[in-house]
Amino acid sequence: MTGGVVVGQRRNMGVAVAQAIEDGGLPLLRHSLSEYRRHASLTISNLGSAWSDVRGMNRLHHWLCGSTLWRKTIQQRVPWALAGADLGANVLEVGPGPGLTTDVLQPAVRRITAIEIDPKLAESLSWRLRGSNVEVVTGDATAMPFSDGQFSGAVSFTMLHHVPSPQRQDILLREIWRVLEPGGIFVGSDSLQSWFMRLIHIGDTLVPVDPDTVGVRLEAAGFEVLQVEKNTHAFRFQAQKPAIHL
Repeated sequence: MTGGVVVGQRRNMGVAVAQAIEDGGLPLLRHSLSEYRRHASLTISNLGSAWSDVRGMNRLHHWLCGSTLWRKTIQQRVPWALAGADLGANVLEVGPGPGLTTDVLQPAVRRITAIEIDPKLAESLSWRLRGSNVEVVTGDATAMPFSDGQFSGAVSFTMLHHVPSPQRQDILLREIWRVLEPGGIFVGSDSLQSWFMRLIHIGDTLVPVDPDTVGVRLEAAGFEVLQVEKNTHAFRFQAQKPAIHL
């Protein structure tokens, strides 16, 4: 598996970003380009001093993850990842970030517990969804403060590549297995490697997950793999914690 951490590059990237956006052929860049260019010029033209307070994200990436552009992508990707899965009534969401994925998931399940490592994002999401069926917990998903078998299902959308090493990713998979009840379903998705992924992760943690090996890694964590599928921009998987047969 290819893995690594992209380190900060302290040089002026404004021209390169603007040109890449002009020339980009990804469907993600075919909408709201003027808005994207405006944020690119504000945040990446002087990347050396443009680090966000959000853990693991530069400011451009942070903006993109909360944008209308990304919301439209999520509104397609989350249902694709969830297709056919029965998560049950008590669902864990790992790494919701600003909660765009939570918004899509929320109407479909009775109760969601979302664990988010960044305290500012967790506080913001908790405030925004106060009084709803979502409880937000600030914490590290590689060492979750939950009981064994606490959840009927678990989801992880476009966040695994933010975990800083393949070893930590595997610990995360084992933790999800631990907190799922026997027979519980784990659904996930992540973006495929591309120049755009590398571009928006300048200065961020980027440890891509290979869809060709994710099934083996899920099995090593104790799951039974139900399916792994990819399209041109992302991959999805569904796995199950084995049921206890009496």
